[in-house]
Amino acid sequence: MYHLKRNLSCLFFLVCLLGSLQAQINKGSLEKDKPLSAQMSQGETHQYTLDLKADQFVLLRVMQKGVDLKVMIYDSHGEEMEEFDSPNGKQGPEIVTFMSIEKGVYKVEVYPFDEEEPKGNYDINLSMLEPKAVSPSDQVDQAFAAWDTKDSPGAAVAVVQNGAIVYKKGYGMANLEYDIPNSTSTVFHIASVSKQFTVFSILLLQQDGKLNIDDDIRKYIPEVPDFGTTITLGHLASHTSGLRDQWNLLTMAGWRMDDVITKDHILKLVSRQKELNFNPGEEFLYCNTGFTLLAEVVARVSEQSFAEFTQANIFEPLNMSNTLFYDDHEKLVKNRAYSYYSDSGGFKKSVLNYANVGATSLFTTVEDLSLWALNFSNLKVGTAEIINTMNTQTILNNGKTIGPALGQFTGTYKGLNEIQHGGADAGYRSYLTRFEDQKTAVVVFSNAAEFNSGRMAHKVIDIYLKNQIKVEIKPEPESKKETSNSEQIVVNQSSLDSYVGDFELQPGFIITITESDGKLTAQATGQGAIELIPMSITDFKVGNVDAILEFIPNNGDAIESLKLHQGGQIRPAPRVKDFDKSAVDLSEFTGAFYSEELATTYNFNLVDGKLIGSHSKYSDFNINPVKIDVFSADRRSLGQIEFLRDADQSIFGCKVSNGRVRNLYFKKMN
Repeated sequence: MYHLKRNLSCLFFLVCLLGSLQAQINKGSLEKDKPLSAQMSQGETHQYTLDLKADQFVLLRVMQKGVDLKVMIYDSHGEEMEEFDSPNGKQGPEIVTFMSIEKGVYKVEVYPFDEEEPKGNYDINLSMLEPKAVSPSDQVDQAFAAWDTKDSPGAAVAVVQNGAIVYKKGYGMANLEYDIPNSTSTVFHIASVSKQFTVFSILLLQQDGKLNIDDDIRKYIPEVPDFGTTITLGHLASHTSGLRDQWNLLTMAGWRMDDVITKDHILKLVSRQKELNFNPGEEFLYCNTGFTLLAEVVARVSEQSFAEFTQANIFEPLNMSNTLFYDDHEKLVKNRAYSYYSDSGGFKKSVLNYANVGATSLFTTVEDLSLWALNFSNLKVGTAEIINTMNTQTILNNGKTIGPALGQFTGTYKGLNEIQHGGADAGYRSYLTRFEDQKTAVVVFSNAAEFNSGRMAHKVIDIYLKNQIKVEIKPEPESKKETSNSEQIVVNQSSLDSYVGDFELQPGFIITITESDGKLTAQATGQGAIELIPMSITDFKVGNVDAILEFIPNNGDAIESLKLHQGGQIRPAPRVKDFDKSAVDLSEFTGAFYSEELATTYNFNLVDGKLIGSHSKYSDFNINPVKIDVFSADRRSLGQIEFLRDADQSIFGCKVSNGRVRNLYFKKMN
């Protein structure tokens, strides 16, 4: 589920920095083992200094106490080094580690994830300051130092180079209740890293002539509804099927992610679906459902359970003796790491009861997964054709090639070709990255929810491929090439005024453009505002982000749309028509709304002048109007609610979209 939390289609401002637009407050210098406490108020940025020598290792801990924070490190020249933001919300630690480059004063900025965040407290402590280690293995130990304790969950890492495991080690605890440490033989749940094994299994069956990746999924699983278009196994393996995501559907239906969730639950949910998000092959949208279906195809074609097939055809031949697909939530697994999350009061269990496989639920060790990584360059199982198929990027119906391959992602890191996938379920975090040209792979697992496995894997890559990393020069956006001196661009006031408004990048995700003192700012749904820098009369750079907003001229009138240029993609965003939210008659939208596809009901009621949503398994939540007949729900599982009217303008239902589920219909029952 790693990419469930990293949907690129709706993250465009998550990487924006808020500090430049907030009140900066100098909080003084940091000294080793002298923690400081502070209160963060809305609109503030706190700045600390560190007087460092060259080549020093720094470990900072920022303990959040009711406020979700980010941390940015600046070098002695004031240049950004690295930003830190864990997924643990308003409670628990932000772990910050970096190496000084040269002698001087470094800056640490602490600021809220959301500019509108109310005030909250935090502690900051310089926990470790020591000379940079010399050997690669010692440098890795420094990088993982924050997790190398006896009172916290931790991690395990393995490095593969030139056909052998060259380094492996465990850090922190696998079980906090019984004081059992993590080791390289500790078994972790590795979440979505499982997906490449599912694809490999399909390709093994294709190699044996038992199926074809271009086959219709309904040939093997007729319970999948006939949507009037063919969904192939290849569509499922490349996240281009258009199917709605199983986890989003389950949470919309009232499930908790720590409920027991079986394969049968998911198959029944899929069988009730009546629409796709889009036609197969038209788009990429990360979808766990496809891999649950692929695992079931393997089981039905091989006449074995998916766990049995992978054990016999992959794990045993590769001597992965501590690896299994976990299809029974009651099964005992020796040497298993337990899953944890943290808050200001300490660590708590993060419970996981999955009994479904294919999209997730591979249990393995860093040692065993290293053997899998080695198989890509030194084949013991499979063929070169299978490997090439897995590594090949996806081609959409329009002929465009995109980064996702089959069960994994291709791209570059600091100028080097990379194939990777991460995973995140409950408190488990995992990452496998391979650099085939350099014959190097890194495996990183953790059992702490705030751990950033991708960041840590790349820190290890920085160490072991230090002399091969290239300076990655990003192509300059076309709009930026129009001028080499952007600070001299002056946009007249009437044009700026015509750009102001709300623009919808995707359902429920609004970019708000405002103007003040001749400058534009943009603020995306749930994010902070950031300044737009003019590159031409119509094109504006988004702060320090590698993105351009292009305003489409409208003959001098208020523009009707803009385009976001980012990551090689262009996304249109039409203007949201203005309307008076206070004039909305909320009583029109009350009633019980039932979804046949989810077999669940939501009730919308008017309470103290507010529209409140309720469900039998959830706490009540607010529903707020964002445009005519369209509301935004405070509960993330619902996202955007668009109410539907009949010819008499009476509301008869609604459609709900939440990122990986689009336009799911609810019928009004009363």
